[in-house]
Amino acid sequence: MAQSGPGKIRLFEDFITAQDLVVATAVPRYLTPAGSGWLRVVGQGSEQNDSGAPTVSGALGGAVRLTTTDDDVHSYILETLPIFDVALMGPLVAEARVQFNNFDTKAAFMGFTDIAIGSDVPDIQTDLLTAASATTITPVASDYVGFYLDAELTEDERWHGVYNGGATTGQTVSASCELGTDSVAAKWDIIRLEVDPNGDARWFLNGDLKQSVAAAVSTTVDLKFMIGVGTKGDAKEEFDVAYILVTANRDWTV
Repeated sequence: MAQSGPGKIRLFEDFITAQDLVVATAVPRYLTPAGSGWLRVVGQGSEQNDSGAPTVSGALGGAVRLTTTDDDVHSYILETLPIFDVALMGPLVAEARVQFNNFDTKAAFMGFTDIAIGSDVPDIQTDLLTAASATTITPVASDYVGFYLDAELTEDERWHGVYNGGATTGQTVSASCELGTDSVAAKWDIIRLEVDPNGDARWFLNGDLKQSVAAAVSTTVDLKFMIGVGTKGDAKEEFDVAYILVTANRDWTV
């Protein structure tokens, strides 16, 4: 049923003033001021006072540094609620400008998933996916599509285009979903994901199309946007984010 009014959802954050200076509480909090913010802070260990998202010093235009604790299997994640339906609201777009300080002992993800809905302490490798070996990716969640980087994979400095839950079986061989270009420490990349109403997905790196997969993700499962970094050892992990853009059509069905 057609309705008048804004038919497009556009969520944007460039972190000009927003920062999480670490509030030692297990209660989910918003990175931007209550009432106007759309990014929730969650993750195993994210409530501890040695994690957070301080402003990146010297980053013109704004940026925050997602920072974990120094405990194994901890994550610091920004997410929305599960408000996206691929078939009803596609195309979905998620884009971010990101950089890493190093690639040594971390995992990172940006995209859409249904993991740990209702949980305030999800972890990337426990709840989403993980490197079972240097060449094998093991799905944990039933539904996800996005960019994944893992220090335990052979190509540990490359983003991988991962997916699960659609008619096309999720790729578990890491070499088959590498996006072909090494990231460089302390150098910004723009990563962009597009998902059509039929579940087809495309991965772009710095404006270049790197991968297309038909029916990569479910068209009926409600998904949330998620970006975060996780530990794969006892070092604090960092993931800089300059901006996040998420767009979708509004669901006008009754």
